[in-house]
Amino acid sequence: MDDNINDVNDELDNIIVLNDEEGNEVNFEFLDLVELDGEEYVVLLPMSDEGEEDEGEVVILKVEDTDTDSEEESYVSVEDEDVLNKVFEIFKDKFKDEFDFVD
Repeated sequence: MDDNINDVNDELDNIIVLNDEEGNEVNFEFLDLVELDGEEYVVLLPMSDEGEEDEGEVVILKVEDTDTDSEEESYVSVEDEDVLNKVFEIFKDKFKDEFDFVD
């Protein structure tokens, strides 16, 4: 069996497809789930149309349950800069050995 197939499947497991304000699908690589003050936030890396990671900033979204009977979640933008900074600091500390962060 070709090991490259497993690598591709593993990569696809980390891909999340979200819709932007215009209804366009946008691919993100899921990097981490961070908990802060009893709330959960996802840290996502935007991907280019070619499926490659975009260099630059990550996207942090708050996780919200859509329905109590369903396991579905929705992601909403975070307007509070303090919350964004705290979540990003937790993420940076957790992955300081895996990523080169630029301040």
